[in-house]
Amino acid sequence: MQTLLKRYVDYLSAERGFSPCTIRNYSQDLMGNKSEGKVLGFLQFLQIINVKTLKDVTRFTMREYIGYLMEEGVSRRSISRKVSSVRSLYRYLMREGYIEENPVSLTTSPKLDKRLPNCLSEGEINRLLSAPSADTPQGIRDMAILELIYASGLRLSEVVSLDLDQINLVTGQIKVLGKGSKERVVLIGEMAINALKKYLESARPHLLSTKMDRSALFINRFGNRLSERSIQNMLGNMGQKAGIDKRIYPHLLRHTFATHMLDGGADLRVVQELLGHSSLSTTQIYTHVTQTQAKKVYLAAHPMARNENSNAK
Repeated sequence: MQTLLKRYVDYLSAERGFSPCTIRNYSQDLMGNKSEGKVLGFLQFLQIINVKTLKDVTRFTMREYIGYLMEEGVSRRSISRKVSSVRSLYRYLMREGYIEENPVSLTTSPKLDKRLPNCLSEGEINRLLSAPSADTPQGIRDMAILELIYASGLRLSEVVSLDLDQINLVTGQIKVLGKGSKERVVLIGEMAINALKKYLESARPHLLSTKMDRSALFINRFGNRLSERSIQNMLGNMGQKAGIDKRIYPHLLRHTFATHMLDGGADLRVVQELLGHSSLSTTQIYTHVTQTQAKKVYLAAHPMARNENSNAK
Protein backbone atom coordinates (compact mmCIF):
# COMPACT_ATOMS: atom_id res chain seq x y z
CA MET A 1 0.00 0.00 0.00
CA GLN A 2 2.82 2.40 0.84
CA THR A 3 4.35 2.03 -2.64
CA LEU A 4 1.00 2.69 -4.30
CA LEU A 5 0.42 5.72 -2.09
CA LYS A 6 3.80 7.19 -3.05
CA ARG A 7 3.01 6.74 -6.75
CA TYR A 8 -0.37 8.33 -6.19
CA VAL A 9 1.15 11.35 -4.43
CA ASP A 10 3.67 11.75 -7.27
CA TYR A 11 0.75 11.65 -9.73
CA LEU A 12 -1.12 14.39 -7.86
CA SER A 13 1.94 16.60 -8.01
CA ALA A 14 3.31 15.89 -11.49
CA GLU A 15 0.16 15.28 -13.54
CA ARG A 16 -2.67 16.94 -11.62
CA GLY A 17 -0.58 19.94 -10.60
CA PHE A 18 -2.01 20.07 -7.07
CA SER A 19 -0.46 22.43 -4.56
CA PRO A 20 1.67 21.03 -1.69
CA CYS A 21 -1.12 21.98 0.73
CA THR A 22 -3.75 20.01 -1.22
CA ILE A 23 -1.44 17.01 -1.55
CA ARG A 24 -0.77 17.10 2.19
CA ASN A 25 -4.51 17.08 2.91
CA TYR A 26 -5.09 14.10 0.59
CA SER A 27 -2.21 12.21 2.19
CA GLN A 28 -3.41 12.91 5.71
CA ASP A 29 -6.93 11.74 4.85
CA LEU A 30 -5.45 8.44 3.74
CA MET A 31 -2.68 8.01 6.32
CA GLY A 32 -4.10 9.86 9.31
CA ASN A 33 -3.54 13.33 10.75
CA LYS A 34 -1.74 13.92 14.04
CA SER A 35 -3.90 16.98 14.71
CA GLU A 36 -6.97 14.73 14.70
CA GLY A 37 -5.51 12.55 17.44
CA LYS A 38 -6.77 9.00 17.46
CA VAL A 39 -8.95 9.30 14.31
CA LEU A 40 -7.60 6.82 11.77
CA GLY A 41 -6.83 7.56 8.16
CA PHE A 42 -8.39 5.28 5.55
CA LEU A 43 -5.34 3.05 5.12
CA GLN A 44 -4.88 2.81 8.90
CA PHE A 45 -8.52 1.77 9.22
CA LEU A 46 -8.02 -0.98 6.62
CA GLN A 47 -5.21 -2.43 8.72
CA ILE A 48 -7.37 -2.41 11.85
CA ILE A 49 -10.19 -4.34 10.15
CA ASN A 50 -7.66 -6.70 8.52
CA VAL A 51 -8.20 -5.66 4.89
CA LYS A 52 -4.89 -6.66 3.31
CA THR A 53 -4.89 -4.81 -0.01
CA LEU A 54 -6.74 -1.96 -1.72
CA LYS A 55 -8.22 -4.55 -4.11
CA ASP A 56 -10.08 -6.11 -1.19
CA VAL A 57 -12.03 -2.93 -0.38
CA THR A 58 -15.78 -3.09 -1.07
CA ARG A 59 -18.59 -0.56 -0.83
CA PHE A 60 -19.41 -2.14 2.54
CA THR A 61 -15.86 -1.32 3.69
CA MET A 62 -16.51 2.32 2.87
CA ARG A 63 -19.80 2.29 4.74
CA GLU A 64 -18.00 0.81 7.72
CA TYR A 65 -15.33 3.53 7.54
CA ILE A 66 -17.91 6.33 7.35
CA GLY A 67 -19.72 4.81 10.31
CA TYR A 68 -16.46 4.74 12.23
CA LEU A 69 -15.77 8.41 11.48
CA MET A 70 -19.27 9.41 12.61
CA GLU A 71 -18.84 7.49 15.86
CA GLU A 72 -15.56 9.36 16.44
CA GLY A 73 -17.42 12.66 16.16
CA VAL A 74 -15.76 13.77 12.91
CA SER A 75 -17.75 16.57 11.29
CA ARG A 76 -19.82 15.86 8.19
CA ARG A 77 -17.69 18.27 6.18
CA SER A 78 -14.48 16.46 7.18
CA ILE A 79 -16.04 13.07 6.42
CA SER A 80 -17.07 14.31 2.99
CA ARG A 81 -13.52 15.47 2.31
CA LYS A 82 -12.05 12.12 3.45
CA VAL A 83 -14.45 10.18 1.23
CA SER A 84 -13.51 12.45 -1.67
CA SER A 85 -9.82 11.68 -1.05
CA VAL A 86 -10.52 7.94 -1.14
CA ARG A 87 -12.54 8.34 -4.35
CA SER A 88 -9.61 10.19 -5.94
CA LEU A 89 -7.23 7.40 -4.95
CA TYR A 90 -9.47 4.75 -6.50
CA ARG A 91 -9.91 6.72 -9.71
CA TYR A 92 -6.13 6.69 -9.95
CA LEU A 93 -6.02 2.92 -9.30
CA MET A 94 -8.59 2.37 -12.07
CA ARG A 95 -6.60 4.59 -14.42
CA GLU A 96 -3.43 2.60 -13.74
CA GLY A 97 -5.21 -0.73 -14.21
CA TYR A 98 -4.55 -1.87 -10.65
CA ILE A 99 -8.28 -2.59 -10.15
CA GLU A 100 -11.04 -3.41 -12.63
CA GLU A 101 -14.00 -2.15 -10.62
CA ASN A 102 -14.24 0.92 -8.42
CA PRO A 103 -15.75 -0.10 -5.05
CA VAL A 104 -16.24 3.48 -3.84
CA SER A 105 -17.76 5.10 -6.95
CA LEU A 106 -21.30 4.82 -5.58
CA THR A 107 -20.42 5.69 -1.97
CA THR A 108 -22.34 8.73 -0.79
CA SER A 109 -21.07 11.16 1.81
CA PRO A 110 -23.22 12.44 4.69
CA LYS A 111 -25.41 15.31 3.55
CA LEU A 112 -23.82 18.64 4.38
CA ASP A 113 -25.59 21.59 5.88
CA LYS A 114 -25.36 24.50 3.46
CA ARG A 115 -22.94 27.08 4.80
CA LEU A 116 -22.57 30.49 3.27
CA PRO A 117 -18.99 31.71 3.01
CA ASN A 118 -18.01 34.48 5.40
CA CYS A 119 -16.76 37.78 4.07
CA LEU A 120 -15.57 41.12 5.39
CA SER A 121 -17.61 44.31 5.16
CA GLU A 122 -16.18 47.27 3.26
CA GLY A 123 -15.36 48.92 6.56
CA GLU A 124 -13.50 45.85 7.81
CA ILE A 125 -11.53 45.41 4.59
CA ASN A 126 -10.50 49.08 4.69
CA ARG A 127 -9.26 48.66 8.27
CA LEU A 128 -7.36 45.51 7.31
CA LEU A 129 -5.70 47.22 4.35
CA SER A 130 -4.60 50.05 6.63
CA ALA A 131 -3.02 47.72 9.21
CA PRO A 132 0.47 47.03 7.73
CA SER A 133 3.24 49.50 8.49
CA ALA A 134 4.33 51.67 5.56
CA ASP A 135 7.73 52.30 7.18
CA THR A 136 9.33 48.86 6.83
CA PRO A 137 10.08 46.62 3.82
CA GLN A 138 8.02 43.81 5.39
CA GLY A 139 5.09 46.15 6.01
CA ILE A 140 5.15 47.43 2.42
CA ARG A 141 5.31 43.83 1.20
CA ASP A 142 2.40 42.80 3.43
CA MET A 143 0.34 45.73 2.13
CA ALA A 144 1.01 44.60 -1.44
CA ILE A 145 -0.10 41.04 -0.60
CA LEU A 146 -3.34 42.24 1.03
CA GLU A 147 -4.16 44.58 -1.84
CA LEU A 148 -3.38 41.87 -4.38
CA ILE A 149 -5.57 39.16 -2.83
CA TYR A 150 -8.51 41.52 -2.29
CA ALA A 151 -8.16 42.94 -5.81
CA SER A 152 -7.90 39.58 -7.58
CA GLY A 153 -9.37 36.82 -5.39
CA LEU A 154 -6.24 34.71 -5.82
CA ARG A 155 -5.83 31.51 -3.83
CA LEU A 156 -3.04 31.39 -1.27
CA SER A 157 -1.09 28.80 -3.30
CA GLU A 158 -1.37 31.05 -6.36
CA VAL A 159 -0.03 34.08 -4.50
CA VAL A 160 2.94 32.15 -3.10
CA SER A 161 3.89 30.70 -6.50
CA LEU A 162 3.77 34.03 -8.37
CA ASP A 163 6.92 34.97 -10.27
CA LEU A 164 7.96 38.43 -11.43
CA ASP A 165 7.35 37.65 -15.08
CA GLN A 166 3.68 36.83 -14.41
CA ILE A 167 2.90 40.42 -13.38
CA ASN A 168 2.14 43.20 -15.86
CA LEU A 169 1.62 46.43 -13.93
CA VAL A 170 1.09 48.44 -17.13
CA THR A 171 -2.02 46.49 -18.13
CA GLY A 172 -2.99 45.45 -14.60
CA GLN A 173 -2.99 41.77 -15.58
CA ILE A 174 -1.54 38.72 -13.87
CA LYS A 175 -1.06 35.30 -15.45
CA VAL A 176 -1.95 32.68 -12.87
CA LEU A 177 -1.36 28.94 -12.87
CA GLY A 178 -4.33 27.65 -10.88
CA LYS A 179 -5.70 24.26 -9.83
CA GLY A 180 -4.91 21.45 -12.21
CA SER A 181 -2.24 23.62 -13.89
CA LYS A 182 -4.96 25.66 -15.59
CA GLU A 183 -3.74 29.08 -16.67
CA ARG A 184 -5.95 32.14 -16.43
CA VAL A 185 -5.55 35.91 -16.47
CA VAL A 186 -6.80 37.97 -13.53
CA LEU A 187 -7.14 41.72 -13.31
CA ILE A 188 -6.07 44.14 -10.60
CA GLY A 189 -7.02 47.77 -10.04
CA GLU A 190 -5.08 50.94 -9.36
CA MET A 191 -4.73 50.43 -5.60
CA ALA A 192 -3.16 47.00 -6.02
CA ILE A 193 -0.96 48.20 -8.89
CA ASN A 194 0.38 51.07 -6.79
CA ALA A 195 0.97 48.79 -3.79
CA LEU A 196 2.91 46.32 -5.94
CA LYS A 197 4.94 49.11 -7.56
CA LYS A 198 5.91 50.46 -4.16
CA TYR A 199 6.89 46.97 -2.99
CA LEU A 200 9.00 46.27 -6.08
CA GLU A 201 10.71 49.66 -6.04
CA SER A 202 11.28 50.37 -2.35
CA ALA A 203 10.83 47.15 -0.36
CA ARG A 204 11.88 44.11 -2.36
CA PRO A 205 15.43 45.46 -2.99
CA HIS A 206 15.92 45.63 0.80
CA LEU A 207 14.88 41.99 1.18
CA LEU A 208 17.39 40.75 -1.40
CA SER A 209 20.22 38.45 -0.41
CA THR A 210 22.74 36.22 -2.13
CA LYS A 211 20.43 33.26 -1.49
CA MET A 212 17.30 34.91 -2.83
CA ASP A 213 14.89 33.26 -5.23
CA ARG A 214 15.29 35.76 -8.05
CA SER A 215 12.12 34.66 -9.83
CA ALA A 216 9.77 34.92 -6.82
CA LEU A 217 7.50 37.95 -6.50
CA PHE A 218 7.12 37.84 -2.73
CA ILE A 219 10.20 37.07 -0.64
CA ASN A 220 10.99 36.98 3.07
CA ARG A 221 13.78 38.81 4.93
CA PHE A 222 16.23 36.07 3.94
CA GLY A 223 15.51 36.55 0.24
CA ASN A 224 13.63 33.26 -0.14
CA ARG A 225 10.16 32.78 -1.57
CA LEU A 226 7.54 33.62 1.05
CA SER A 227 5.75 30.52 2.40
CA GLU A 228 2.03 29.89 2.73
CA ARG A 229 2.36 29.69 6.51
CA SER A 230 4.06 33.11 6.64
CA ILE A 231 1.18 34.74 4.77
CA GLN A 232 -1.39 32.97 6.94
CA ASN A 233 0.33 34.22 10.09
CA MET A 234 0.64 37.73 8.67
CA LEU A 235 -3.07 37.90 7.89
CA GLY A 236 -3.97 36.76 11.39
CA ASN A 237 -1.70 39.40 12.91
CA MET A 238 -3.06 42.15 10.65
CA GLY A 239 -6.62 41.19 11.57
CA GLN A 240 -5.83 41.56 15.26
CA LYS A 241 -4.02 44.85 14.64
CA ALA A 242 -7.06 46.16 12.73
CA GLY A 243 -9.35 45.16 15.61
CA ILE A 244 -11.47 42.86 13.46
CA ASP A 245 -13.42 40.34 15.52
CA LYS A 246 -13.08 37.56 12.94
CA ARG A 247 -10.38 35.08 12.05
CA ILE A 248 -8.62 36.52 9.01
CA TYR A 249 -7.32 33.94 6.54
CA PRO A 250 -6.49 33.99 2.80
CA HIS A 251 -9.71 32.35 1.60
CA LEU A 252 -11.75 34.91 3.55
CA LEU A 253 -10.25 37.63 1.33
CA ARG A 254 -11.09 35.52 -1.73
CA HIS A 255 -14.70 35.23 -0.51
CA THR A 256 -14.75 38.97 0.14
CA PHE A 257 -13.47 39.72 -3.36
CA ALA A 258 -16.19 37.60 -4.99
CA THR A 259 -19.00 38.96 -2.80
CA HIS A 260 -18.01 42.60 -3.27
CA MET A 261 -17.72 42.08 -7.04
CA LEU A 262 -21.26 40.71 -7.22
CA ASP A 263 -22.54 43.41 -4.87
CA GLY A 264 -21.07 45.93 -7.30
CA GLY A 265 -22.98 44.47 -10.23
CA ALA A 266 -20.37 42.14 -11.79
CA ASP A 267 -21.64 39.35 -14.04
CA LEU A 268 -21.53 35.91 -12.39
CA ARG A 269 -19.60 34.35 -15.28
CA VAL A 270 -16.97 37.09 -15.12
CA VAL A 271 -16.45 36.36 -11.42
CA GLN A 272 -16.29 32.64 -12.23
CA GLU A 273 -13.51 33.30 -14.74
CA LEU A 274 -11.56 35.54 -12.38
CA LEU A 275 -11.79 33.01 -9.53
CA GLY A 276 -10.79 30.12 -11.78
CA HIS A 277 -13.87 28.04 -10.94
CA SER A 278 -14.42 25.20 -13.41
CA SER A 279 -18.15 25.10 -12.60
CA LEU A 280 -20.56 28.02 -12.42
CA SER A 281 -22.39 26.29 -9.56
CA THR A 282 -19.32 26.80 -7.36
CA THR A 283 -19.46 30.55 -7.97
CA GLN A 284 -23.23 30.73 -7.43
CA ILE A 285 -22.82 30.31 -3.67
CA TYR A 286 -21.79 33.97 -3.59
CA THR A 287 -25.12 35.04 -5.02
CA HIS A 288 -26.75 33.68 -1.86
CA VAL A 289 -24.38 35.79 0.21
CA THR A 290 -25.29 38.95 -1.66
CA GLN A 291 -28.99 38.13 -1.37
CA THR A 292 -28.60 37.63 2.37
CA GLN A 293 -26.80 40.95 2.66
CA ALA A 294 -29.48 42.65 0.56
CA LYS A 295 -32.18 41.31 2.88
CA LYS A 296 -30.34 42.65 5.94
CA VAL A 297 -30.03 46.09 4.35
CA TYR A 298 -33.68 46.06 3.32
CA LEU A 299 -34.93 45.08 6.76
CA ALA A 300 -32.77 47.73 8.38
CA ALA A 301 -33.59 50.53 5.94
CA HIS A 302 -37.19 50.16 4.75
CA PRO A 303 -39.70 51.74 7.18
CA MET A 304 -42.44 49.19 6.49
CA ALA A 305 -39.98 46.33 6.90
CA ARG A 306 -38.90 47.74 10.26
CA ASN A 307 -42.50 48.08 11.40
CA GLU A 308 -43.28 44.53 10.43
CA ASN A 309 -40.22 43.27 12.26
CA SER A 310 -40.99 45.18 15.40
CA ASN A 311 -44.60 43.95 15.36
CA ALA A 312 -43.38 40.41 14.87
CA LYS A 313 -41.31 40.74 18.01
